[in-house]
Amino acid sequence: MTENKLIIGTAPDSWGVWFPDDPKQTPWERFLDEVAESGYKWIELGPYGYLPTDPTRLAEELKQRDLKVTAGTVFTAFHRGLDQWETAWEPARKVAELTAAMGGEHMVVIPAMWRDDVTGEAVESGTLSDKAWSDLFAGHNRLGKTLLEDFGLNQQFHSHADSHVGAQADIETLLGATDPQYLNLCLDTGHAEYCGASSLDLIKNYPDRIGYLHLKQINPEILKKVNEENMTWAAANLAGVMTEPPNGLPDLRAVIEAVEALNRPIFGIVEQDMYPVAFDVPMPIAKRTRNYLLSCGSRTAVN
Repeated sequence: MTENKLIIGTAPDSWGVWFPDDPKQTPWERFLDEVAESGYKWIELGPYGYLPTDPTRLAEELKQRDLKVTAGTVFTAFHRGLDQWETAWEPARKVAELTAAMGGEHMVVIPAMWRDDVTGEAVESGTLSDKAWSDLFAGHNRLGKTLLEDFGLNQQFHSHADSHVGAQADIETLLGATDPQYLNLCLDTGHAEYCGASSLDLIKNYPDRIGYLHLKQINPEILKKVNEENMTWAAANLAGVMTEPPNGLPDLRAVIEAVEALNRPIFGIVEQDMYPVAFDVPMPIAKRTRNYLLSCGSRTAVN
């Protein structure tokens, strides 16, 4: 991708896929077929093992549908100590190998959540000690350096609900203490809004650290209920906190205009969390969202 365009893609998440294998999820063949039918050209891999992990087979499946890969996704918990490297690296290596083999250039990295997303029980403190922050920075700098040097992949850190890096101050702390060569931000507009962070302020104040986008919106009325009842991320998702654009916040037209003003190529992946969802629901939403996002900017395209 060399032109200074915002390229819109999509991900298994927008088809209700959270796990490598689950009967409640759209079969992977149907996902790929419907992505192509919806007019997208770029996808993320989703949970490792959902799509075929054999590079030759996956490449053929993608080629048949004129699809390409932007990124893989991994989860980390570096704040729990430097020994977390061994836990994180093996799954990250597998995803990195497949992503690079498919021509992808990015790795979306999501931090562990501090409370169980099903029971709501706290599995650790919701705040980090100075040492935990330091370990978090060190782990991600090492991961980003390894991904770049070994696989040519750029680490894009995804702030997340119910994790330690979600609010504006958390994100700014992370960006201020990590190496921009090895870590930039996967700005997820929905998770930022959920956690009270401003996507527009992050783009304005850290233009060089916006490396990748997840485009989604929050229903503000449901978010109010979520906050009042201290709901978990999974419960909030079931309650419908994510909503189809342009019905929620933030204003994605304003976000797209700000990103286009950065005047460099960047991916914006549609990610509407919908697990679990009936199989016939995602594609019409995907089509409408694609058309809406393409209407928001003069240099926003699917390829």
